[in-house]
Amino acid sequence: MAEQHKSSNSKPPHVLLFPFPSQGHINPLIQFAKRLLSKGVKTTLVTTIYTSKTSPSSNTSIPIEPISDGFDEGGYLSADSSEAYVQKFREVGSKSLADLIKKLESEGNPIDAIVYDSFLVWALDVATQFGINGGCFFTQACAVLNIYYHVHKELLSIPPVATVSLPGLPLQLQPWETPSFVQDPGSYPGWAHGVFNQFSNIHLARWVFSTTFYKLEEQVIDWMRKMWALKAIGPTIPSMYLDKQLEDDYDYGMSLFKPNHIECMKWLNDKPKGSVVYVSFGSGGKLEPEQMEEIAWGLNETDTNFLWVVRETEKEKLPKGYVASKGLVVTWCRQVEVLAHESIGCFVTHCGFNSTLETLSLGVPVVGMPQWTDQPTNAKCLEEIWGVGVQVKADEKGIVTRENLVSCIKEIMEGERGVVARRNATKWRDLAIQAVGEGGSSDKDIDEFVSQLKT
Repeated sequence: MAEQHKSSNSKPPHVLLFPFPSQGHINPLIQFAKRLLSKGVKTTLVTTIYTSKTSPSSNTSIPIEPISDGFDEGGYLSADSSEAYVQKFREVGSKSLADLIKKLESEGNPIDAIVYDSFLVWALDVATQFGINGGCFFTQACAVLNIYYHVHKELLSIPPVATVSLPGLPLQLQPWETPSFVQDPGSYPGWAHGVFNQFSNIHLARWVFSTTFYKLEEQVIDWMRKMWALKAIGPTIPSMYLDKQLEDDYDYGMSLFKPNHIECMKWLNDKPKGSVVYVSFGSGGKLEPEQMEEIAWGLNETDTNFLWVVRETEKEKLPKGYVASKGLVVTWCRQVEVLAHESIGCFVTHCGFNSTLETLSLGVPVVGMPQWTDQPTNAKCLEEIWGVGVQVKADEKGIVTRENLVSCIKEIMEGERGVVARRNATKWRDLAIQAVGEGGSSDKDIDEFVSQLKT
C-alpha cells in the first residue's frame, strides 16, 4: 500500500496531525489519521505533555509526540482563565511545535503536511516557517462554521436581534438557536475570540477539512466550497461501526477518562432491545445542581431503563441520597459501543457535534438538551433538518424541568414522533456508511488529499 503513495524521497508521505487537547477534538483527528494510515500515509499525532501523561487509556496505533502548552503539570484546568490558557499555548506551543518539527527532521522523519485543529491557527504560521503545507481541520458542523464566518467577516452582528438567515445556511435561526458565543458573546470571551478567529489565516492553508459528510450538509458545503477546497471526510468514528474497512477499529484509542466499559456492557446485555435511554452531556458539559436534580428525578419518573454518564467532577451535584430506580450511573463509557448496542432506544444528548455524528451514524434517535457553544444550532438541525428527534425546552431560568424531560423521552420511546425519528436515523446511518465506504464522497476526498501530498 505504501508504494502507491511515495513522496519524492521514496518514503511514504508523513503527516503531522495536531488536535486541540480535548476529547472532542482528539477523537476526529485520530480517526482521520487511521484512514490516512490505511492508504499508505505515515501519520504522527501531536498532543500536549499533560494530555499524554494523564490519559488513562491509550491504545492507538498512531505514534504520539507530546509538546508543551505551558501547563505541563495541570493542563487547561490549571490556567487562570481560558484566555490565559489560549495565549500561553500559542506562545509556548509555537516554539515547542517548531522544536518537534526540527527533531523529526533530524531523525529522518521530515513532515510533508501539518493538519491542525482550526482552534490552533498559529500552527499554520509554524508550518509556513518551515515551508510545510498546512490543512485546517474543523470539528464542528458546517452550518455552525457558516455562522462563525459571517461574524468574523462582520456580516452578522452579535448578539443577533432578529431571525438569522444567511447564504448557505439551510435553515433560519432564532437568536437563542445560534451558538452561545453568538447569542451571548460576553459569556466566554476567550473561546468566543477563538471560534471567530478560526478563519483569520485560512486563505493560507492548502487544505480545509471537516468531520461532516456531504449528504448531511450538502447545501452549506457547496457554499463553503466556493471559498475553499473543502474536503468533507467524515463521519470520523471508528470504522467497524460504519464501513468496516479498518479491521478491529472499534475504539478511538485515546481517552482522557477511564471508561466503566465492562460494567456498562454487562448491564446493557441484560436489557431488552430498544429499552434503554442513554444520557450523556459530553466530556466538558457542566450542569447546575438544580438541573442535575431535575434530570435525576425525571429519569426515575420515566420508569424506563437508563444509562447515565456523570463524570467524576459532576457527581457531587447529584441529589443527596439519590438512587437510580431503573438505571445505571457511570463516570464514563465508550460511547460508540453503547450507542451501537441493540438495547439503546434513544440518546439524551447535549448535541456536541461528535455525539451528533455518532448518533446519526449508528441510527439512534435523540432528545436534544443543548448547553452551550455549537450545541443549540446542532439541536435545531437534529430536530428540524435531519428529523431524528426532539429538543426539550428549558424554562425562563434556563432549566429543563423533569416534566418536560419525561414528556420528550416518552415521545421518542413510545410515540409516533419516535417512529419517524428512528426511520430518519436509519436513513442517515446508511448515508454515513456510504460516505466513508470505498468510492464514497468522504473516501474520495481523502484519496484526493493523499494524491496531493505528493505534489
